[in-house]
Amino acid sequence: MKPHMATQIRLNNELRKLIEARLEQTLNGIEDTLSRIIENQELNPQALQDELKSLEETFNILFQKWNLEILYSIFLKNTLGFADLKKAIGVNSRTLSDKLKLLTKNGYLKRNVAPGPPLRVEYTLTQKGKNTILLALPLLYYSAT
Repeated sequence: MKPHMATQIRLNNELRKLIEARLEQTLNGIEDTLSRIIENQELNPQALQDELKSLEETFNILFQKWNLEILYSIFLKNTLGFADLKKAIGVNSRTLSDKLKLLTKNGYLKRNVAPGPPLRVEYTLTQKGKNTILLALPLLYYSAT
């Protein structure tokens, strides 16, 4: 996790071992499933290129600077307002606004407007956003070790 994130989760050894065991089980299941699918299909270079092309937009969205941090921050708090999110990740208002619009448009976030005054905008994860961050965490975890 980046040093400017306001909240850091520290895991004790027992909890870390449990998480690692479950991650390993999940990764083995995914690998087994993909192996079975690949065995039953002819994956020629063009088919592989088409498959990768279909994932390109999603990869581009998720791996843009700030997007995973936004999703992760909202995941930790369930709901965050614009100002709290800006403070938590340390990004300027325009960039945050653009990222929130992109993530909302692509179905990762839900934007809730509470009537004012003052008008309050809060963001929550959609099921797609929650599932995405839960799947991204093992990738980030293994990449950091």
